[in-house]
Amino acid sequence: MKLAYIGGGFVGTCSAAVSADSGHEVVVFDIDEKKIGLLGSQDRDVIESCLYEEGLGDLIVRNKERIKFTTDRKELALFLDTADAVFMCLPTPEIGETGESNLTYYMTAAREVGAVLAHRNNGEQSRYVVVVNKSTVPIDMISRTGAVLEEAGVKNFGVVSNPEFLVEGKAVKDSLKPDRVVIGAQFEKDFKIMRQIYQRFYDSPTVQYIEVAPEEAEAGKLLANFYLFNKLAICFDVIGRTCEAFPGLRFENLRRVLTSDARIGGWGFYDSLYAGGSCFIKDARSLSYQLQTKGFNTVLVNETYLANKRQLELFLSRAEKEALCDWKNKNVAILGLAFKRDSNDIRNSPSIEITRFLLEKQVKKICVYDPVAQENFKHIFSKQPAVEYALHEFDALRDVDVIIVATDWPQFRGLADSLILELKNRPLIMDGRRMLQHRYEDLVQNGFSVVAVGSPFYKAAV
Repeated sequence: MKLAYIGGGFVGTCSAAVSADSGHEVVVFDIDEKKIGLLGSQDRDVIESCLYEEGLGDLIVRNKERIKFTTDRKELALFLDTADAVFMCLPTPEIGETGESNLTYYMTAAREVGAVLAHRNNGEQSRYVVVVNKSTVPIDMISRTGAVLEEAGVKNFGVVSNPEFLVEGKAVKDSLKPDRVVIGAQFEKDFKIMRQIYQRFYDSPTVQYIEVAPEEAEAGKLLANFYLFNKLAICFDVIGRTCEAFPGLRFENLRRVLTSDARIGGWGFYDSLYAGGSCFIKDARSLSYQLQTKGFNTVLVNETYLANKRQLELFLSRAEKEALCDWKNKNVAILGLAFKRDSNDIRNSPSIEITRFLLEKQVKKICVYDPVAQENFKHIFSKQPAVEYALHEFDALRDVDVIIVATDWPQFRGLADSLILELKNRPLIMDGRRMLQHRYEDLVQNGFSVVAVGSPFYKAAV
């Protein structure tokens, strides 16, 4: 089939690559010329310098005959003339902290796509086309999208909701072997087209292929992200806080006790300084906003958001309250800039707020390191001379007063020996991911004080 993807971000590019791998002819359109140039380079390393996702570069290069990246509207229009489906993969960020979704990007793209579709087949519009929402959108978006297309003069079309449940860092692997595919449509004709697009999954005995009403698909995405976000918030704000309050409790041991109960499950049972990324925060706020507009109480939804925000604030405050750290004129290292491992995505990364906090505290220098996310981070702090970028994690640790571990990159687990053997001074260690939990006692015995989420304060023994 011929599939167009409007938006070359994380969702659009990963989804398009998997569709090309399924044998479909795919075009990805975006207005960002630099991004499209990198994604269309047919060079794995260049592709992953733009969008770091394990296996994505190889997948695109392997299917280069079936996937094309473009910023050319005329080329897109030519492709849409005979396209079977158009996937809308636009950002829908929150407006301030209101919870309301900013639909500017989506609606602008929908109107432009509508104008092109209205002229397909020499204006006759004889070929049926499905417009598919992959963006995370409000629950009534299916009807709003249809209205925009009709206003543009589009005929002979359907609108489908096909929310994306990809996990960054595992998106390609999970896309090739998803646990579920959710399709929300009003008519059998549209379900039939989507079955053809996802034939490899529709026929798979290991994939749940779920067909529902479009509103249910849209709501399912928001509710799934809220539920997962809530699990993380409970782990941070209740379980982790309990471990911080009572000496003798080890978070990892309590995790074993609790996750052995099948009713509780193991997902999300880790303590962290913050839950970032592009989805959980935005989608929880969107759900709250939509429920409030219907007159419903949203205390639990809002408290999940606030618990996450509170987690980072409490973590940073412990340096002053427990370790008696005066931030002014200190040299600080931040290890990890991406919001999570295996990604160069810094959206809602705790390191952004940490850096802003440190600048307000008038630290002398902030030396940061991340294996893949530094270029994205520079876009935010390019005019801050106090922020320096290290080429290696060890370089970031030299001559600093505080070390903050902010991302769960696996290589950070092995830092303890280097800290003990190679550092002349003994900086305060703030472990926001419990990456060094297996060595806290060793670090303390060798003169390091440790502030860690999910643990009481460890004061240096010497």
